[in-house]
Amino acid sequence: MPSPFPGMDPFLENPDIFPDFHDSFVAYLREGLQPRLPAPYIAVLGRRTWIEVSERFIETDVQVARGRLAPPPTAAQSAESAESVASAVAVVAVAERPLVIRVPHDERSEPLVEIYRGRGFDRRLVTSIELLSPASKTPGEHGRDLYLRKQREILAGKVHLVEIDLLRAGEHTTAVPRHRLVKAAGDYDYHVSIHHFDNLEDYFVYPIRLNQRLPVIEVPLLPGDRRVPLDLQAVLQRTYDAGPYHREIDYLGDEPDPPLGDAWKAWLRKALA
Repeated sequence: MPSPFPGMDPFLENPDIFPDFHDSFVAYLREGLQPRLPAPYIAVLGRRTWIEVSERFIETDVQVARGRLAPPPTAAQSAESAESVASAVAVVAVAERPLVIRVPHDERSEPLVEIYRGRGFDRRLVTSIELLSPASKTPGEHGRDLYLRKQREILAGKVHLVEIDLLRAGEHTTAVPRHRLVKAAGDYDYHVSIHHFDNLEDYFVYPIRLNQRLPVIEVPLLPGDRRVPLDLQAVLQRTYDAGPYHREIDYLGDEPDPPLGDAWKAWLRKALA
């Protein structure tokens, strides 16, 4: 069953749905790219992994263990020297045990597509393709710190960077400066930013509105090799058709998360009619 929208489906941005969509979209992006790459280029799945404090509700797990208290002193014990009493108190203190407070952690992992040229020792990373996630756009998330660090490394190296942002919420994260993007593109809901390592000053950007089809972008390879066209709308449709989204989303009862403005709400009702 196809998505009811001409481009990005705003219901897919729901935090409970987007992680599955993200990973599936990246896998089908590689599938769509692989047969179009000239030899000896290959597209592989890379993965970024990190640890975050869990946000899942887990019942408090506190283990308390205390040493057994010494019995009340007898009359004979009371008559013992102060040195003996001090020694007994020290033994009781050693018997006390600390509280054990468990703080659950989750391992987070996000796939990406990497294009290499060659095999073995001659293999070279040419292009990195990223689909942004909520973690990469949320200040304070360790996943965002890792993403920005890798972004800086790629921009300073000999690797092309393709960034696809299909999330309206969160901080601006792609490498193209936001003020320059807004000045050149005006209003946009999503966008794709492509930076060529052999053209440091230019960013090739595809601004996208909610009612527009996702673009066919040109994925750069090494200088002298032709760029490879990639239809992002076809990738989205493949992802949607293979996924659970038409069953998971109640288009007549649910609301997009994040919410839409009034103008887009009217468009949404018309699109779903």
